[in-house]
Amino acid sequence: MSSRRVIGSEHIEEAFRKGRLTLEILPGDIVTALAKESAQNRGIKLVDGPIEKPAVRKTDGGTALYRGLTRRSPKWVAPKSSTPRNVRRLSKLALIGAGGVGGNIAHLAANADMADEIVLIDIVPGMAESTALDLMHASGITRSKTRLYGGTDLALVADADVVVVTAGKARSPGMTRADLISINRRVIRSAAEAIKIHAPNAIVIVVTNPLDEMTTEMLAATEFPRERVLGMAGTLDSSRFRNALAEAAGVYPNDVEAITLGSHGDEMVPITSLAKIKGRSVSAFLSDEVIQDCAQKAIHGGGAVVALKKTGSATLAPAHSSIELIDHIRGARTGSVPVSVELQGEYGINGLVLGVSCHLGKSGLVAIDQLKLTAEETSALHAAADAIRQRLAG
Repeated sequence: MSSRRVIGSEHIEEAFRKGRLTLEILPGDIVTALAKESAQNRGIKLVDGPIEKPAVRKTDGGTALYRGLTRRSPKWVAPKSSTPRNVRRLSKLALIGAGGVGGNIAHLAANADMADEIVLIDIVPGMAESTALDLMHASGITRSKTRLYGGTDLALVADADVVVVTAGKARSPGMTRADLISINRRVIRSAAEAIKIHAPNAIVIVVTNPLDEMTTEMLAATEFPRERVLGMAGTLDSSRFRNALAEAAGVYPNDVEAITLGSHGDEMVPITSLAKIKGRSVSAFLSDEVIQDCAQKAIHGGGAVVALKKTGSATLAPAHSSIELIDHIRGARTGSVPVSVELQGEYGINGLVLGVSCHLGKSGLVAIDQLKLTAEETSALHAAADAIRQRLAG
């Protein structure tokens, strides 16, 4: 009896940090209710043991020597471990807004075959229906099993696992995201009412600008817990930041790790202290002046697209960013990702929606990473929170 273990939530968290998909439960072990709930949220399967261990693969001496010498070569790069995941296929993905962003999300999601069905909803008659039909025609080439349809009735969100809201007025040259608050607030409230009635268990991803403020509106109108109302912003802003750093350093974006926090706007906080290129601090490759220039390119990246398009805003990058969040929710991606969520004391901020580094799962928000920021970055994060608070009050 002395070998019996009590499996608590801390064991689940440790397994999650190590990237495990299963946790072995030996005869006599006691699993707490909190551990079972944590395992379900983290997507970790509790398996009755003892599990039979695979036989050790034997390698002849010559092959082992060759491999050892190869690894000593300065050109050798260790392959990234590919941990198989239990990827969940969505039953239904609903998109409120079938314009540039919504249409591209539908295209990417259908090609990835990530849902049984995708419904597009738009106030403009025929827009959602035509996009859905167009993508259905493409399924003969893509061989996607996803079925798509569209309409104007918000009740079509019924029973959706995930609802992405992109509807609303886009920016014009000279406009800031904050200029859209009063216009798009009405759109968000209408969408929220339909989601609350017809898809009460859905996870909602808000893309409509101004994003942090509209995510706040969605949270209040649906009365959903913060775990199920997310704002897509940090994924897009971080991608722009990584691209700018890659161009400046003359490397590929895949060589860059960087993140932005704060608001989706002028108060964005690119975290330069944690940015890395090829595993080394970004300051080893770029001067402080160039790094700050890259940060400004991330902050004003959306405005640069608006200025060039004249009659609309970015569509492709926001669509890819939305797909990234959906992939984290369904288990196709792991690790942390920047998301706008309501903070409840994290970073010393309470009751405001702000972009922070999060872990997502099938229930939505699982945990918030409180990164070790510099004093200047922490101050900038609080300034972003104050700016959002003022805009909501004004």
